[in-house]
Amino acid sequence: MIIFPAIDLRGGRCVRLFQGDYARETVYGDNPAEQARTWVAAGAEFLHLVDLDGAKEGRIVNAEAVRSICGSVKIPCELGGGIRTVEEAEKAFELGVSRVILGTAACENPRITEAFTNRFGSDRIVVGIDARNGLVALRGWIETSEIPAFSLAKSLYLLGVNRIIFTDISTDGALKGPNFESVQTLCNLVPDCSIVASGGVTTAEDVRKFAELHLPNLEGVIVGKALYDGRVTVEELNRAAGAAAAEQGGEHV
Repeated sequence: MIIFPAIDLRGGRCVRLFQGDYARETVYGDNPAEQARTWVAAGAEFLHLVDLDGAKEGRIVNAEAVRSICGSVKIPCELGGGIRTVEEAEKAFELGVSRVILGTAACENPRITEAFTNRFGSDRIVVGIDARNGLVALRGWIETSEIPAFSLAKSLYLLGVNRIIFTDISTDGALKGPNFESVQTLCNLVPDCSIVASGGVTTAEDVRKFAELHLPNLEGVIVGKALYDGRVTVEELNRAAGAAAAEQGGEHV
């Protein structure tokens, strides 16, 4: 299980929002590249980057911060926020990211994912499904659609999407633990699709609980506020993931 430290970008700075609320922002630093190096030194294998400004504007806004991060580390980075056209995806790859996350574009038109995967390959495309009370949230979580999150996941899966990041907005930044039930339901619904869980991971015990669900397609978890607030470390989360894999006789996926 991969631990993905999150770096959320707004105005070129590292921030975290409470349950996606732009009015409830905490700033954690003015140097995203330095933060990225900190996570790598702590043992991160992959970084999860979100352009919060881009999510609202529908285009990549924090390009220089993304370029700086990718140029400062030797591990892969994924980027979400504002990538709604093939041209924006190309821009993201030019900045140095390894894969891009489609959110609003894929949710409003699932078939658009085919154009992205045909152009860049399925391994470089991730779809982010953000759920609020079971419904898909759009445009940086500003809007809530009438689309059931699990129905969308199934549709995307049938279209050939092979990796989904699933966020339960109610748990994001709340430091009260993940929605294990929803993640389990999703993993079982799309068994050949890799799932990355986001929202609520606060302790190493949360990682162990995920492992105890025995979900072979749960690729990893994204962790943000708990790391920034010092409630847990990358090392502790990696140890928990490694111990769980050893107990099950498996390896990291």
